[in-house]
Amino acid sequence: MVTDSTAYLPARRVEHYGVRVVPLHVSTGPEHSLAETSFDPELLTERLRAGSRVTTAGAGVAEFADTYRAALESGADGVLSVHLSGELSGTLDAARTAARQVAPSAISVVDSRSVAMGLGFAVLAAAELAATGAELAEVTEAARRVAARGTILFSVQTLEYLRRGGRIGTASALLGTALAIKPLLHLRDGVIEPLEKVRTTGAVVRRLEQLAVDAATGPAPSGTPSEVDTPRPPALAVHHLAAPERAEALARRVRERLPGHSDCVVSEVGATIGAHIGPGSVGVVVLPGGWSATAGAPHDEW
Repeated sequence: MVTDSTAYLPARRVEHYGVRVVPLHVSTGPEHSLAETSFDPELLTERLRAGSRVTTAGAGVAEFADTYRAALESGADGVLSVHLSGELSGTLDAARTAARQVAPSAISVVDSRSVAMGLGFAVLAAAELAATGAELAEVTEAARRVAARGTILFSVQTLEYLRRGGRIGTASALLGTALAIKPLLHLRDGVIEPLEKVRTTGAVVRRLEQLAVDAATGPAPSGTPSEVDTPRPPALAVHHLAAPERAEALARRVRERLPGHSDCVVSEVGATIGAHIGPGSVGVVVLPGGWSATAGAPHDEW
């Protein structure tokens, strides 16, 4: 099982399932490119607030090729490689090129059309299924199915960082009023798009709370008979950059309104995503029905 560093998976899960994580890259100058995993959020926030230019780059073909070879040489019959939206990064293309070079029939590359734990939940679902001995095709389909169910909602303090990185798409329509509002955005089919305009930071948390609850209590996902007959609680994740208090407040409020949830991860995003959303950003990932295909599996301990 392979993914990239923008999944922001809890270390315990990475170790438990043996997930291989290929890092994306961050740079503050032509000679200072670092793996995302070596560029912590505190340093990123410091650089951004100081006005430094921070750029990002996807993982390279050689990095993926080395990772795939290592997985196959360790005895894997096949490799599933699941990555952030191809609309947001060239990482997916690099993974596909490496798969063709190494073993195209044994490596399946999936565009999650998502990011952060929207990607992470898909990786966990596939990894859990792979651990049962499922075939590569079945594991691939599980990753696609879970990724498609997720909802990603987030708020930024300013659209400037997204504008600089060319990641806002149709959200550019909000630029004219960016100073007067706190934009709410979402990921739709792998692309960042505007959702609503909120006037205050306090209102952002309340609105994200309501949208998360609405997404979590929507129509139940299709699946096996047991999944349909016994509704599963949602999986949840709250991400932020330099906004821990608001992130914890949002997580607490959503937990209170969704008792019995299966997961709730609260984490700070890394530099690849953080460089584009900026300090003060808060977001929530909602996966109706949870990610586990194993009935009764305890997934609330991270």
